[in-house]
Amino acid sequence: MTAKTEFTDEEWVRIRRAPMMAGMAISLADPGGPIELTHETMATMKAISAPPVQEELLVAVSQDVMAMTQQKQNPVADFKPDKGTPPGPQILEELRGVMGIVRSKATPAEADGFAAWMVTVTQAAADAAKEGGFMGFGATQVSEGEQAMLAQVKEAVGA
Repeated sequence: MTAKTEFTDEEWVRIRRAPMMAGMAISLADPGGPIELTHETMATMKAISAPPVQEELLVAVSQDVMAMTQQKQNPVADFKPDKGTPPGPQILEELRGVMGIVRSKATPAEADGFAAWMVTVTQAAADAAKEGGFMGFGATQVSEGEQAMLAQVKEAVGA
C-alpha cells in the first residue's frame, strides 16, 4: 500500500490532477459544444469518484479530487500548457510523467490499477456524449478523434 505521504507535494499535485487530465484529453480530441463538454466533465467526475479498485493510492487521489471540487477548487488549475503548442500532446506527456512517478513509488498492483483507472476515466468521457450529426441524427457515440485519443492515453499510461 502506498500512502500519499510517499510522494513530494509536487508529485502529489501531478498525480491528483491526472484523472481530470485524462478526461480533458477526450474533450480536446474532438471539441463539441457546451452540452457535450458538460456531459464529458460529469462522466469524468463520476469515474474519478469510483476508482475501479480500492487500492490506497487510488482512493486517496479520488478523495482529494472530490474534496477539491466540493470546495469549488479546480484540480487542474495549476497545469499550464505551453502556449502555441496543442494541449493534447502536452496532456499525454503529463500522463506519461505521472505514470513514471507512480510506477517508481507505488506497488505494482497500485500502478496497474492507476493506469487502468486513467483509461476508465478517458473511456467514460468518450462515452458521455454523442459527437457530430444534427440533433442526434447521424451522430456517433465515440468519434474517430476520441478513439485515437483513447489509444494514445492507453499507450501513455502503459495500459
